Amino acid sequence: MPRAWVVSIPPMHRLLIALLSAFDALIAAATGLAVVLATLTLLWVLGIGAPDWSALWPATAAVWQLGHFVPFSVHLSAEYLAALGLPDAAASFTVSLAPLAFACFTAYRGVRSGIRAGRSGSWASGLGGGTVAFAAVSAVVCLTARGPVVVAPVWQAILLPVLVFAIPAGAGVVGAVWRTDSGIVGRLRESVADLPGHWPDVPGLALRGAGAALAALGGIGALGVVAALLLRGDRVVALYQSANVDLMGVIVVSLAQLAYLPTLIVWALSFVAGPGFAIGAGTAFSPAGTQSGVVPGIPVLGALPATSSPWLLLIVLLPIGAGVIAGWTLRGRMLDDEAPAVVRAATAGGVALVTAAGAALLAWVSAGAFGPGRLAQIGPQPGWVALAVGVEVLVGAGILLLTPAWEPEPDLPRDTPVAPPARGPEVAPEHGPGAAPERTPEAAPTAEPAQGIDAGEDDIETAPIDPGFLGGPDEIRP
Repeated sequence: MPRAWVVSIPPMHRLLIALLSAFDALIAAATGLAVVLATLTLLWVLGIGAPDWSALWPATAAVWQLGHFVPFSVHLSAEYLAALGLPDAAASFTVSLAPLAFACFTAYRGVRSGIRAGRSGSWASGLGGGTVAFAAVSAVVCLTARGPVVVAPVWQAILLPVLVFAIPAGAGVVGAVWRTDSGIVGRLRESVADLPGHWPDVPGLALRGAGAALAALGGIGALGVVAALLLRGDRVVALYQSANVDLMGVIVVSLAQLAYLPTLIVWALSFVAGPGFAIGAGTAFSPAGTQSGVVPGIPVLGALPATSSPWLLLIVLLPIGAGVIAGWTLRGRMLDDEAPAVVRAATAGGVALVTAAGAALLAWVSAGAFGPGRLAQIGPQPGWVALAVGVEVLVGAGILLLTPAWEPEPDLPRDTPVAPPARGPEVAPEHGPGAAPERTPEAAPTAEPAQGIDAGEDDIETAPIDPGFLGGPDEIRP
């Protein structure tokens, strides 16, 4: 296998790449903080009569950190509990249910930054510069926004946001330099290429198929959210009305629910896959059955199904369809290469395994705590979701990858002679009283031998013609 050329990168070029990546990371972090800060500023100005401006930045930091999977503890004072009529058990609780919109945006910017760093020729400088810059922002936010009410562990508040940016950036780097790098990524590529037969193609095909399956599953979850809102829209509107909020309150609540839209999509995916999810301890929402219990009065939760039907079990065919889509994206290439059945089976298993791992990760990040007591358990169970999605995708992908290809019969050209059909034994016609008499074909007249032919060639004796045959007189005179 030809090795990639090793290009020497000047130090100033590496420094420039690191600075550009750092600037990209700063933009990604500042955008998320700016969105939260602008929303809370409007709430402070228009929704609160006497706002406490000293709490604006800690609240902004808490929302941004929660969106990057940083759990924090909430400690309420006795006066606040008495004003709201809450029990003493609610004085301290944990909030860890992340609004995934912030994490999705940061991960997207991380992937783009990693791809640019990989194409620049010095991916290590780009990845390192972006990671260090994002870590600096995370540390500043953590150290400047600590307060007595909302408390987060320092190491988690700094490390977890950095991982949300750095891991997707690393994935983008690997994808960009997979075919050109001569270092760590190049050695990994060569070790895969040294596998015998068709096996070097299996990892790439499994990742490609898993990407197609996860994209299809995400679309299924989004359609599930839309269908639930359309079917239970009256309940959602009723919860908005029962909250007695003004226009500003409706806008703030809607924006907060929009930040949790990716979380709701993962919940819908868990519901379609079969295991379902929970909104508090002792609750369950799945196609097999529903145990709602007491659900918080958040308007979007009005879209949750109140009851279940045996017909809902048919929706588990949708994840199987996602596996079929994954198998369809790989079927043409594998059949063209005439890959053996064991390679195709391994590819289908790899697609199911990677898809199950992705579904488990999504279920894990979409679960957490959102309050005291029963609200400490919200979201799907990652293990059950991974098992269900893996089996369903394996069935769908296996159907497409393991079935033989259909080969149509070749069309014959127009000038190709076609053999006449075989004639069966002749059957004598039936004769009856009303049947027409059968006509016997007359023998064709035989021509007399021409003159000059040897008499020995014809041994048949002939007689002269009787004159009476012509119907004339008895004697014929010359």
